[in-house]
Amino acid sequence: MNDRTHGTNRGEGRGGDQGRDQGGDRRDSRGRQRGAARSRGAQHRTSQAPSARRRRTDPARTAAYDVLRQVDGSDAYANLVLPPLLRERRISGRDAAFATELAYGTLRLQGRYDAILARCVTRPLDQVEPEVLDVLRLGAHQVLGMRVPAHAAVSETVALARDRVGAGPAQMVNAVLRAVGRTPLDGWLARLTDEAPDAVSALAVTGSHPVWIVRALREALAGHGRGPDEVGDLLDADNTAPRVTLVARPGLADPDVLRREVSDADVRLEPGRLAPTALVLAGGSDPAGLPAVADARAGVQDEGSQLVTLALADAPLEGDDARWLDLCAGPGGKAALLAALAASRGATLVANEVQPHRARLVERALRAVPPGVLEQVRTGDGRELGAEEPGAYDRVLVDAPCTGLGALRRRPESRWRRTPSDLGELTVLQRELLASALEAVRVGGVVAYVTCSPHLAETRLVVDDVLRRRDDVERLDARGALRAVTVSGADLDLGAPDGGAGGLDAQLWPHVHGTDAMHLTLLRRTR
Repeated sequence: MNDRTHGTNRGEGRGGDQGRDQGGDRRDSRGRQRGAARSRGAQHRTSQAPSARRRRTDPARTAAYDVLRQVDGSDAYANLVLPPLLRERRISGRDAAFATELAYGTLRLQGRYDAILARCVTRPLDQVEPEVLDVLRLGAHQVLGMRVPAHAAVSETVALARDRVGAGPAQMVNAVLRAVGRTPLDGWLARLTDEAPDAVSALAVTGSHPVWIVRALREALAGHGRGPDEVGDLLDADNTAPRVTLVARPGLADPDVLRREVSDADVRLEPGRLAPTALVLAGGSDPAGLPAVADARAGVQDEGSQLVTLALADAPLEGDDARWLDLCAGPGGKAALLAALAASRGATLVANEVQPHRARLVERALRAVPPGVLEQVRTGDGRELGAEEPGAYDRVLVDAPCTGLGALRRRPESRWRRTPSDLGELTVLQRELLASALEAVRVGGVVAYVTCSPHLAETRLVVDDVLRRRDDVERLDARGALRAVTVSGADLDLGAPDGGAGGLDAQLWPHVHGTDAMHLTLLRRTR
């Protein structure tokens, strides 16, 4: 009999109540395996018949499990899978909030939970069926990371296992989760720390990030004028559910009016902390239901993303201000904000996107923009645009494809998918896109180089390498540009500049600003 398929209840749950008796395999005279109580002669039985025992868990837990399976099996992103799944199954209110926290929280803390589960399961985790492992992770998050009573967390997760993966694995899930629950979270974290080979590895396992990312974030903090000892706070911020932030696109929506438009008593819109265009959604789980979002007068957009876009539009330039370009426009959030700002200046926008399906998303995001503002949604390779249209634009945004290490709180599965080898290909692409943008902008015009990653290889080193090859570009004060567009009175702590050219760049942080870790470099073409 194959242990992986049929023997999942054998010896699982170290320190639990599911192992074999010292006397050997518990089987009756007919060869049927007996439970621990019956093997000891105990005669207590449940009052329910087997057919009446609960076999299904609630819809919220089932939805969270299905999200994890799609993330693992189809390389899907949870933030793209969960909202439509909740709508399709008509899961709303508290149940939707529970499913969201369960799915996202489990993905964020997967590394921590896997380390704990590895100490409660007798076989290596890579030998546990992926479906069963996802159930165990969901159970571990409920036991250790949510305000769910331990007995309910175990019972409901066992019901989920029985429904989705079968009775045998359900017995193993029961034993393992009981073993997990015998030690409180603080005890587990202390044990993981003590058993780690070094301080960075301890931070990685307790903070649920790969070791290479922890090292990169420490270096990025130091390189962008902050203390590397902030990395623990940064990891905690990555593991905290972010607020849903909306952008009120200027000329299309007014933040105060949008707040009054909300008629649902359970939903509130509150002013953002930093960006004048930002609103924070409180009390609701699905912003797609808001009228302003449905008709694209507003959209979901991180406050840091709004700030870097506003900074480009506000940066000083010499001469005309008539034609703008978003070089890597998909899925369209920054392009829509740029277009709204361009409309108030009498400027036009070209939105370029290399992927046709993402170009369609750009068109959808821009559907509320007044006629005549959007010149074109262009489907093409941004690396070629500078040669095709040299000196044709006054302002250019390069929102470069990157590792996304700045948005791990929103896309938690990314931390488990990315590897250091991704950097080589991405940084080559980033250099080529920035070089193209500098060809596409006219003399006196401004280019914004933006990444949703603080990694030094994707930020300062890319810019330094491109500028090393040319003498017709100057760095502008991106820090000052960000402060100029931040709401009055807001504290925009950008760290200590390093004194070099890179000290003009700006870096936002989740643990400091409550935004994604957006990077901004502003460049002006001088001749």
